[in-house]
Amino acid sequence: MAQLHDLTALEQAEAIRAGRLSPVELTEHYLERIGRLDASVGAFITVTPESARKQAADAESEAAAARREGRELPPLHGVPVPVKDLSFVAGVRCTMGSAALADHVPAVDDHVVTRLRRAGTIMLGKTNTPEFGLPPYTENAIAPPARTPWDLERSAGGSSGGAAAAVAAGLAPLAHGGDGGGSIRIPASACGLFGIKPSRGRVSNGPVLHDVTGLVTSGPLARTVADAAALLDVLAGPESGDPYTAPALPPGETFADHARREPGRLRIAQLTTSPVPGVEPHPDCRAAADGTASLLRELGHEVEELSLPDDPTLGESFTRLWEVIAAVQPVPEGRAGQLLPLTRHLRERGNRVDGPAFARALYALRKLTQLVADGLQAPGTGYDVILTPTLARPPLPVGALRDDADPGAEFANIIRFTPFTPLCNATGQPAVNVPLHWNAAGLPIGVQLAGRYGDEATLISLSAQLESARPWAGRRPGMW
Repeated sequence: MAQLHDLTALEQAEAIRAGRLSPVELTEHYLERIGRLDASVGAFITVTPESARKQAADAESEAAAARREGRELPPLHGVPVPVKDLSFVAGVRCTMGSAALADHVPAVDDHVVTRLRRAGTIMLGKTNTPEFGLPPYTENAIAPPARTPWDLERSAGGSSGGAAAAVAAGLAPLAHGGDGGGSIRIPASACGLFGIKPSRGRVSNGPVLHDVTGLVTSGPLARTVADAAALLDVLAGPESGDPYTAPALPPGETFADHARREPGRLRIAQLTTSPVPGVEPHPDCRAAADGTASLLRELGHEVEELSLPDDPTLGESFTRLWEVIAAVQPVPEGRAGQLLPLTRHLRERGNRVDGPAFARALYALRKLTQLVADGLQAPGTGYDVILTPTLARPPLPVGALRDDADPGAEFANIIRFTPFTPLCNATGQPAVNVPLHWNAAGLPIGVQLAGRYGDEATLISLSAQLESARPWAGRRPGMW
């Protein structure tokens, strides 16, 4: 018999609108599962049962009033959506995955949290993240590591590893994540989920920690394309003070609409080489991309193999910006000694990047953006979508990337593990992880689809077509 967590988020919301399911009942179901199972997967840093129950009661009252009055409710009204612990929720501690901020309680909501409240969602708590979201694993000094429910010896990835572990283990129906170099797509791949990194400017980073590099954005992690699209509708939209703004959908359209539309025949480039010179993807990752290319051809799309010339510019420029991002994180006076070795290493290097070097790194990425826009994905002559593996290797054991004794070597290993995902943060393109493949060991192996800037709609329609052709949502890990 199906349990509540077996329902998709949109199925839960529909049952709430119809009065067949109470937000209070649904919230209690997830709080019970968190209390019983979270120690195994390390999904949460902070659980907020009291405020979640208050939000659920308010959502139930609003749903009852809407039924009496014949009013429509927001599509995800009453559905639990935890928030990554890099985003501020007023009155709830935000550690940013760091022991140096273990007692930090912000006084304001980030704009994404305001939008989640307005949509009537329920915040179960703050999900696990590595220190300041810097590495692609979720291990820190304040919480257990986040593990993929497909194999508890292996990492859930990062930096939205807690969010992905929560959804994959059925501790939340969907989740908010953040992505600065692959941090939604990496854990989505490791946990067998669909995740969307939106276009630069689609989702506001404000009002406090605006990202001046343009690399970082919030986005959804979910079991289904439709659920992720519905959450993107909640998160998306400009706010005053934003440095970037993505093109809006036509009036009256939603991303959820595009999950129900055919994408049409698309021209797709399958990258056969890594953007990072010298990195050869694991055979499982290559097989996942090749299998997806074959499926796309079966669905009527044109797929062409394409290799990129060796160019160290992307890696060098991205690294400079990542070091600066680390250096400007808000560490309280006297607590720098509590930071982990990788964070200290990146901050030390970031503090040595002067203004001209920072500007040169930004210019290099903007030049790359223009080359992709004008060449590889030029409307009418270029490709609609770019296909790659999401990662260069299957999910790694917990601790496999860590090297506290040599954080410089650790960062080099990180780049080799994640050669494909940073490209879209550099260019600002939207990109998704699609969970179409599992290897012989039963581990999920994701593939990445990248679209033209501002065109999440095509990626959502194409992903929904793939999901229909080869459904994945019913595939659940073991005991979960």
